[in-house]
Amino acid sequence: MIWPVILLATLITSFISGIFGMAGGLMLMGVLVLVLPVAGAMVVHGTVQSVANGWRAVLLRRWIDWRVIAIYIAGSAAAFALLFSLTIQLPEAWLFIVLGLVPALIWIPKKRLELDARKPVHAVVCGFSVTGLNVVAGVSGPLLDIFFVAEGVDRRMIVSTKAATQVISHGVKIAYYIAPALAAGAVPQPLWLLAAAPLATFGTTLGARVLHLMSDVQFRNATKWIVTGIGAIYVIRGLVLLA
Repeated sequence: MIWPVILLATLITSFISGIFGMAGGLMLMGVLVLVLPVAGAMVVHGTVQSVANGWRAVLLRRWIDWRVIAIYIAGSAAAFALLFSLTIQLPEAWLFIVLGLVPALIWIPKKRLELDARKPVHAVVCGFSVTGLNVVAGVSGPLLDIFFVAEGVDRRMIVSTKAATQVISHGVKIAYYIAPALAAGAVPQPLWLLAAAPLATFGTTLGARVLHLMSDVQFRNATKWIVTGIGAIYVIRGLVLLA
């Protein structure tokens, strides 16, 4: 009965992702860690999020900044090489704690950092740090946002390019965890993954329609408090597991 539950969670969290972006991915990661070994949760989460972000990137492909993507890949490759040499896998308790702390990044006054993924050095740092956090914690949306807050940038360029970078980061995560996930028998049959793909796409599409009904202020405020609330629950869960 695990995989039907995962498919339902995929549909619901993809819908939430279509509205609030990172909140859906954060929720899905928490659900997966509850029902699967950490490595299996990382692989399934990476697969579902790759589909959702890939579909978003395809829909907005004409606005993707491919120069940023090319430089981002260099940073991602460096992160993968470093992590592969260290072989990091957090225990479930610490994974929940780190997951819960990631949303705190959303409260950083981003404009004061003056980070811009369009700058080559910043793009490399973005690829390295975002991919590294994604592999260790499973999610990295709040950190990625810090590199895409420059003034005068088309929102479609931001959404499409961020989606493309997430496909890369989740791909690295899948490659990193696939061997231990297979060893634990926690990788689903291809049929389940085929079922998850359209659910992720459908949920994201429905959520995007709801997003159009919200104002920018409503969206920003709701996103901050939702992901912060989820983060607090995860930290408490992790501390309980450590007790």
